[in-house]
Amino acid sequence: MQILPGIDQQAFQQDYSKKGSIEGVKTIALKRFNDDGGAFTELARLSEGCLQSEFPLSIRQINYSIMETGALKAFHFHRRQTDVWFVPPEDKVLLILVDLRVDSPTQGLMQRMVLGDCKSELVFIPPGIAHGCKNLADHQSRIMYFIDQQFNPDPAECDEWRLPWDHFGAGIWDIQRG
Repeated sequence: MQILPGIDQQAFQQDYSKKGSIEGVKTIALKRFNDDGGAFTELARLSEGCLQSEFPLSIRQINYSIMETGALKAFHFHRRQTDVWFVPPEDKVLLILVDLRVDSPTQGLMQRMVLGDCKSELVFIPPGIAHGCKNLADHQSRIMYFIDQQFNPDPAECDEWRLPWDHFGAGIWDIQRG
């Protein structure tokens, strides 16, 4: 087939292959039950404070966060704390993860995930993984997360380590065009 002159020099094939995932980062698809009256999703089952799933997590705190349209919650990581995140399917949040663990087979790997956006899933984020997020929705987005450490603002006890919003490059937050 003949194509307009000059197009072949600019055209490329998009890469649809599965991108690499960070060792220890897992997702679990949740079942969402819809009917004419609404929807129901079970987020977690607990037994004596422990999450009953493939995630080995003893829950010590449950948090709820609201992000304004376009808001960015830049990178932080934990040395001890594990997070399990949930973004409701009506919302849309870009989650960026970077493996900071020296002994990890995926050290330095970056992983981008869109949470919510018509999906119901949990994301398991182990210690040593820098994470930050941006609200991509045209309305407030919500994040619910379960953690295995109680937050303590005392500098001697705090396990929240911040990085600048542009530590991995300012363009990291841009929508990837393809």
